Amino acid sequence: MPSAAERTRTLVQSTCSAVLLIPGLTATGFDQLVPLDRSVGPEGDLFLEFPADSPAVRAATHAQDDELTAVLEITDVAPVSVPYRIRGRCRVSGWLTTVPGMAGPGRTLLRLETGEAYIEDLWGAQDVEPEEFRDAAADPLVAHEAELLQHLHTAHGEQLGGLCGLLGGRAGERCAAQRPDVVPVALDRLGLRVRFCEADGRCFDARFDFPEPVRHIGELRRAMHTLFEAAAG
Repeated sequence: MPSAAERTRTLVQSTCSAVLLIPGLTATGFDQLVPLDRSVGPEGDLFLEFPADSPAVRAATHAQDDELTAVLEITDVAPVSVPYRIRGRCRVSGWLTTVPGMAGPGRTLLRLETGEAYIEDLWGAQDVEPEEFRDAAADPLVAHEAELLQHLHTAHGEQLGGLCGLLGGRAGERCAAQRPDVVPVALDRLGLRVRFCEADGRCFDARFDFPEPVRHIGELRRAMHTLFEAAAG
């Protein structure tokens, strides 16, 4: 399974919605605390772009030499329509400062020095140390996952339904008998997670691992072909 640090790094470098929480600014509208852009530096610090007149920039500027704590909170929502759509949340907390002269016109770059991180997602909940976050790499499919899941959902429903045959045991028998809706909910370099939802509203997830990790879209196509072939018998 992907490590907690890798999963956190993947969410930070994804397009999932994020909000910067700063003590004293909790009453401010969330839309004013949403970064325009975010990235991760080589030391594991987060770089967040905001409008130059935003409350976050004013708070960081006024703090000057004082330590201003902040938390970047990210919510991961499945890009396809499915029950229980929130896939996870992560928080990266640390100390906020301004980075003069590094942003475009009308914007200011803020640096969040990573102090600690935490993730709670489909894999479980875990703390992440700053060094682990710094050294982790985002999943290579992160930039394409939403589009890939939507394509699987709309164009490969029959093949997804065939994955029932790979479940085995009582789950496989129930799947074959109930013929549930099958929705792909997560995809990474190690495999595909699918949610089976029956007519009575009960849902369960199954994970289908690839024979080996994929590094790019070309390898993913081969891995998916192999998976669907195995399901077809």
